[in-house]
Amino acid sequence: MDLTKRTFVKDIVEELSNENVAVFAGAGLSAPAGFVNWAQLLEPIAEELGLDTSKERDLVSLAQYHCNDNSANRSKLNQLLIEEFSKDAQSTETHKILSRLPIRDYWTTNYDKLIEKTLIDYGRKPDVKHTVEQLAHTKPRRDAVIYKMHGDVDHPSDAILTKDDYESYHVEMQPFLSALSGDLVSKTFIFIGFSFTDPNLDYILSRVRLSYNKNQRRHYCFQKKVSQNINESDVEFEYRERKQEYFINDLKRFNIRTILIDDYDEIPELLSTIERKHNSKSVFISGAAHDFGDWSKECAEQFTHDLSKNLIKKQFRIVSGFGLGIGSAVISGALSEIYMNSNNHSDDQLILKPFPQSVMPDQDKKELWSKYREQMLSYSGVSIFLFGNKIVDGKVIPSNGMQEEFDIAKDKGLFLLPIGCTGYVAQELWEKVNADFDSFNKDCSDEIKRLFSTLGSSDSDRSKVIETTVEIVSKLTK
Repeated sequence: MDLTKRTFVKDIVEELSNENVAVFAGAGLSAPAGFVNWAQLLEPIAEELGLDTSKERDLVSLAQYHCNDNSANRSKLNQLLIEEFSKDAQSTETHKILSRLPIRDYWTTNYDKLIEKTLIDYGRKPDVKHTVEQLAHTKPRRDAVIYKMHGDVDHPSDAILTKDDYESYHVEMQPFLSALSGDLVSKTFIFIGFSFTDPNLDYILSRVRLSYNKNQRRHYCFQKKVSQNINESDVEFEYRERKQEYFINDLKRFNIRTILIDDYDEIPELLSTIERKHNSKSVFISGAAHDFGDWSKECAEQFTHDLSKNLIKKQFRIVSGFGLGIGSAVISGALSEIYMNSNNHSDDQLILKPFPQSVMPDQDKKELWSKYREQMLSYSGVSIFLFGNKIVDGKVIPSNGMQEEFDIAKDKGLFLLPIGCTGYVAQELWEKVNADFDSFNKDCSDEIKRLFSTLGSSDSDRSKVIETTVEIVSKLTK
């Protein structure tokens, strides 16, 4: 990873912790999901006009030519919009990562519904704005706002498509421009799949630059590095390289840094790195205990309480499903630190996801709980496992729920941290991980491996186990 990419990852992780990141999505975000770009959308229109989209650079004017040729009637344009952007497409990995991250503002010139669909899939409630009137209303308990600057597929007649639409945008849609200007001043934007040819955005960026001059907030965009085409001469290729370099330098006027990539697959890879680093500050505590083995109930609860308290003290966020026998101790330890010694809010540092207990068939409950575990672990970077048993028909047996959480955490690439000295399933998992540490927890230092190896002995000093656990988690975030 080069310096620019490292800086990008570091800056975005830091801004995410303060919820200061916004996304601006162009057609390039939706294209991998199977949606057309502007040139492909207008191909039938161009054919009618006897033109070729591959030779036309000003596609907005092309749409206008069609309207001019049909006495201002744009019904065919509207129909094309409905046909192409109403398809049941699947979210891309980039959509999924952006929906899981704590981003509250999504700006887009796309007409499709993939952003809002993916947010809903991850349990978030989007508030979609595509008209000026909608800006004046707030959906209750919304988790994110999606500003669809050019309209929505369900309202094609209002979509921004032609030159007439663009020319009147700054008058009829001025509140959108004002809202975007405010976000560009106060948030760090990630531009994805956007070519910067939109006159509305150019209008806004110019005014933000004139108002804030050398105090503009830094933003980032992705661009694919130009590569030489088959049968392309060296002179032509060098010309395109030079032009891209000038374009990148021009974006710096707006304090937009370009992340050059060789392949579009690098975008979800970089975003995945950001997600892992952001989530490394979130610790999922998996635990269930009807029986405490060599521990007394009071000792086990105090251990869990102190572990949670110390994680919060180090500014980690705890995610918990309120497991049998230890859930209350996790909560009491976290809240005692949050309210007694911290300026943070409980919403920021403690996320509780008690498992739904409604009466339903066993198979339905199993499926629901599996999805629930998937969602909880999606927001975490480290998973701690304590004890791991339950009672069935009067007998203490291993907790299959903990094993499932371990498997999900492994699949998601979380750091796996079973505290073996607590016994039961946690002990079995510790032995498995310790025997082949590198296959379970990749790219860890020898120091982390050494510390992990000390967590399996039942004779360990319990305060030292807490200290070691917190030290391991702290080292992972550096």
